[in-house]
Amino acid sequence: MPHTVQVAVNNATLHFDKLYTYRVPPELESKVPVGGMVLVPFGRGDKPRMAVVLAAGESEELSARVKPLYDAAPESACLTPDLLRLVEFLHERTFCTWYEAVKTVIPYGAQYRPVLQDGRPVLQKQLVRHTQPQYRLAAPLPEKPRPTPTQILAVQLLRDGPLTGEELQQAGVSAAVADNLVKKGVLEKEQVDKTLDLYAHIPLTNETITLTDEQQAALDALLPALWAGKPHAALLHGVTGSGKTLVFLELIRHTLELGRTALVLVPEISLTPQMIRRLKENFGSRVAVQHSALNHTERLLQWRMIQQGGAQIVVGTRSAIFAPLQNLGLIIIDEEQEHTYRSESSPRFDAHDVARLRAADSGALLLLASATPSVESYYRAARQDRYQLVRLTHRYAGQPLPPVQIVDMRAEAAAGNPEDISQPLADAIRENLTNGQQTILLLNRRGYRTVALCQDCGAALKCSSCSVPMVYHKAQGQMLCHYCGKTIKPAPTHCPQCGGKLLYTGFGTQRVEEELENLFPKARVLRMDQDSTSRKNAHEQLLARFAKGEYDILLGTQMVAKGLDFEKVTLVGVLGIDSLLFSQGYRAYENVFSLITQVVGRGGRAEYPGRAIIQTVSPGHPVLQLAAKQDYEAFFEEEIGFRQLCLYPPFCDLCMVGFSGEKEGPALAAAARFSAILAETARQNWPRLPMRVLGPAPMNVAMVKDLYRFKLTIKCRNTNDFRALMRAVLARYGEEGLPAKAAVTLDFNADGDM
Repeated sequence: MPHTVQVAVNNATLHFDKLYTYRVPPELESKVPVGGMVLVPFGRGDKPRMAVVLAAGESEELSARVKPLYDAAPESACLTPDLLRLVEFLHERTFCTWYEAVKTVIPYGAQYRPVLQDGRPVLQKQLVRHTQPQYRLAAPLPEKPRPTPTQILAVQLLRDGPLTGEELQQAGVSAAVADNLVKKGVLEKEQVDKTLDLYAHIPLTNETITLTDEQQAALDALLPALWAGKPHAALLHGVTGSGKTLVFLELIRHTLELGRTALVLVPEISLTPQMIRRLKENFGSRVAVQHSALNHTERLLQWRMIQQGGAQIVVGTRSAIFAPLQNLGLIIIDEEQEHTYRSESSPRFDAHDVARLRAADSGALLLLASATPSVESYYRAARQDRYQLVRLTHRYAGQPLPPVQIVDMRAEAAAGNPEDISQPLADAIRENLTNGQQTILLLNRRGYRTVALCQDCGAALKCSSCSVPMVYHKAQGQMLCHYCGKTIKPAPTHCPQCGGKLLYTGFGTQRVEEELENLFPKARVLRMDQDSTSRKNAHEQLLARFAKGEYDILLGTQMVAKGLDFEKVTLVGVLGIDSLLFSQGYRAYENVFSLITQVVGRGGRAEYPGRAIIQTVSPGHPVLQLAAKQDYEAFFEEEIGFRQLCLYPPFCDLCMVGFSGEKEGPALAAAARFSAILAETARQNWPRLPMRVLGPAPMNVAMVKDLYRFKLTIKCRNTNDFRALMRAVLARYGEEGLPAKAAVTLDFNADGDM
C-alpha cells in the first residue's frame, strides 16, 4: 500500500492553513517520521516549499493528483514529541499557522530551506553544521620509535576520556602531533558537533548561600512541591531586595540533586547578565543561555547542547520557554508581571501559558516571582488558591525600603524652573555626587524631543505611514518613527502642511542626558535605551561598567527599572511617569504601580540607605501614592474592584481581533462583517456561550506602515467552545473573500490594543 503523510506547509495564511496529503516515494519511506521536516511541491507550479509532517498513514488507493515528496530532512532533525506538543498547543491556542509554530519552537539554525541541487529541489540546513575534531585513545603508545614528550603528553591527557583538538592545543598538543598519532593507530579521530560555553569567563565559585529565616521558610514551603514530582504552581511575592534570587538558587540546587532540569525566565535582555552570572558562579558549564541577542550560530549551538543533554539549567527571555530540556523539574518566571512575556507577533503566546503546559506535562514546579505580581496571578494565589502563595516581607540586608518624595512639576514650573529635572531632584543628585554614590533615573521615552508642533496650525509632525508623531533624535539629527522606522533627515524647521515654524517640545532620554551634562559637567552619565544598546552585548558591557563605578548616573528607559542590583545606588528618580499613568489599556495603573515600585527598589540595597523622588503633574493620584508607600495589597484591593466592576481579567478573558488593510473604508467594512458573522455563528451553534463584543473601532494607533487598523474587543472565556467558534468565523470570513480587504489577527493577550 502507498505510504502517505499529511503536512503543514510554510508561508500559509490562516485561511488555507490545513493539512495536505503527499505520497512518500520508496527512497524516502524510512526517513519520514511524524514531526519530520520535508520538502513538498506546492501549488500549480509545484514550487518547492518547506513543510512539517503531522500525520502518517497507509492508503490502498491514491488519486493521481497526490504528489510525491521532493526530499526529507535527516531523522535527527525530527521534532521530538515534546516539541510537537508545543507546536500543537501554539496552533490551537494562538490561531497561528502550523509552520509559524514550528519556527517558534526551534531556532533558525535548526531549520531547513529549499535549494536546487543537480536540477532537483532538496533540503539544506539554514546554517552550515559546525563541527570540530575529537580525539580518543585507541591503542597503547609503541615504544619504538621512541615517542616524543608531546606524544606522551597527548596519551596521558586522553586516558581520562576524549578531548577536542582545541582542548589538546590548549594543553600543548598541536593538531599535527595528534593527527600523526592517528596515522600510527594510537588515536582515533572523529568530527563532532562544536559546543559553545557562553560566559565561560565567569568563574565557578560554588558560593555558600546563607538564607535568612524568612527565606528558609519560603524554601521549606516550596520544597515539598518540588519533591512530589507533580504539577504545582506557586507565587513568590517578595518586596524589592528581599533576596528572591537566593531562593531560586537553592531550589535549582535541589532540582539538580533530584536528577531533573530547571528553566529560568527573565523579562528583559538587560536582566540576563546578572542572572547568568549568579547561575554560572554556582553551576558552571551546566548552564545554557537562550535569548534574541545571541547570533544564529550561538543560539543553535546552545540549543543543540540543551537538546543533547549537555545543560541542566537554561536561562533566557521569553523564547527560552521552548528550550528542549528533558525531565523538567522547575520553571521559574522572574518579574512575572512583565508584558514582555507576551509575544506581540504571531504566534501571540504568553510564556505563562506555555510554562503551565510544560509543568503539567513533566510534573514540574512552576514558580512565579515578583514584588508586584500581575493582578491575575495574585488573584489566583490570594483569592482562588490556584497558586500557593509564599511571601518575603523584609529586605535581605535588613535595609528599609527607600522613602519616596513626590515632586509637583506644576509647582516647579510656577516657581520658574522650566527644566525636565526638578530642583529637589537636582539637589539630591548633587548630594549623591559629593558623597561618591550613584543615581538611577527612569524616563520611559527615548529620543530628544517627543513631538514637533506647528506654531501656526497646531499640527504635530506625523509619520507619513503611521498615525503617530515622529520623535526628534538629536544625536542623529533626524526625526524617527518608533513604529515603522521611517526617518526625516535633517529634521525640518517648518511645517510641511502650512509652512509655519515648528516648535520642538517634550523630552526624551537624549534631552535629559544633555540637561544632566549641563547641570553636572563633571558627572559621568550613562544612557541606556534602545538607541544606545543596539550593539551586541551592549547591555552586559554597559551595566558592568556602571557596577564598577565608571559612571555616576544611569539614565534609561524601562530596562533600568527591574532586577538590577548595584551596591552604591542610593538615589532613584522617576521622570515623565504621567504619560504612562494616563495611557490607554486596562493595565495602565498596574503598569505604573509596578514600574515605580520596581525602580524605587533599585536603591538602598546594600549598606547605604536609599531614597526616591517621583516627578509628576498629579501628585495626589492614588496609584502614585500607593506606589510611594510600596503598598501592593492596598493597590490590589483597589484594582481588583475596578476589574470586577468593568469586567476585565481575571473575571473574563479578552480576545482582540485586529484588522489591517490598505484602504480605510473596505478595512472597516470587513471588520463590521466579521462582527456580523460572529453574531450569526454564535446564535446558531453556541447560543449559551457568554460573550460581549465591542466595536469595530480604530486601534489606538490607527495606521501603521500604510495600513489602516481596526479592532473588535471580545470579552469571553478562552474555552474550547469559544476557540471553535472563532475558527468557524475565520473560515466564513475567508470563504467570503474578506481577507483581500483586511488581514485578520487574533490576540488573547493584548492590553486593549495591538
